[in-house]
Amino acid sequence: MMKNIRSIHAGNLPRLTPRLPDTHKGLLGHVLIIAGDLGMGGAGLLSAQAALRCGAGMVSLATREQHVSAALSRLPEVMTLAINSSAQLRPPLQRASVIVVGPGLGQTAWSRALLSTATQQSVPQVWDADALNLLAQGICNQPQQCILTPHPGEAARLLNIRTAQVQANRNNAALQIAERYNAVVVLKGHHSLIATPAGDLSCVERGHPVMAGAGFGDVLSGVIAALLAQGLPAYSASCLAVWLHACAGEHLARQGRGLAASDMCHTISTLLEEHSPCQA
Repeated sequence: MMKNIRSIHAGNLPRLTPRLPDTHKGLLGHVLIIAGDLGMGGAGLLSAQAALRCGAGMVSLATREQHVSAALSRLPEVMTLAINSSAQLRPPLQRASVIVVGPGLGQTAWSRALLSTATQQSVPQVWDADALNLLAQGICNQPQQCILTPHPGEAARLLNIRTAQVQANRNNAALQIAERYNAVVVLKGHHSLIATPAGDLSCVERGHPVMAGAGFGDVLSGVIAALLAQGLPAYSASCLAVWLHACAGEHLARQGRGLAASDMCHTISTLLEEHSPCQA
C-alpha cells in the first residue's frame, strides 16, 4: 500500500558522515562497474567518473578489452580490467563492496554471462540500462540489496506494459516495480521517483530538460554507487543521488543546450560537499 508521497528537499535528505583525519580509501568502499560492450565503452566511463567524484574509495571498471586504453587515458584513477569471460570477472567481484551493472552492457552472450555472474554476489548492486532489459526478458533474477534505475521505456518492459501507461501513472508504476522485483526503484524522468517494496515513495521535483540526452543515467548510477560505498542505505543513497543529479542539471542549464553528461560530475561533487562536508 502506498504511503504519503514525500517531496525531497535539502532539509530532509540524509548526509554522509564527515571523515575522520585518519580515514583511508579502504574505509570508503570499492565500486565495481560492469559495463561497455563493443561500441558502448563510454557509458562505463561516465559511471566510473561519477563514482570517483562522489567519494568512493576505489573504483574498478570491468569492460571489453577494446576500451581499456581509452579508459586508462581518461581516468587513470580507475582500475580498468579487460574482461573476456565470466571467469575473469570473479576476482574483481570478490573485491567489490558495491556493484554497478548495465551501462552500455548490451544484450550479447558476453553481456548475459557477466550479468549472471554478478547476480551471485550479495553486496549492494545498482542495475541500469541493459541489465534492466535482460531482467525484463527473464534472463536472470536480480539479487537482494538491488537498486533498479529504469527510465520510462525500461519501466514499461519491466512491467510488460506500454510506456504511455507508465507515464500516465508514474507513482503506481514505480511502486509496482519495487514490489514485483523486491528492490528500491528510481523511476527517472520529469520529477523522478524513488520507491521501496514497503510502499515508501519520494519525489524529486527538481531537474531540467537540458538533461534529456545520452549518458545522464550512467552518471546517476555512479553517484548512487558512491553513496552506497560510503555507508548510506539503498533508499537514502537513491534519494540523495537523484537530488544531487537533478540540482546539478538545473545549475548547468544556465549554459543552455548541449550539456554533456560528463559535465555533470564536477558540479555534483561540489553540491555533495556543500550538503555533506568532507570534514566537520
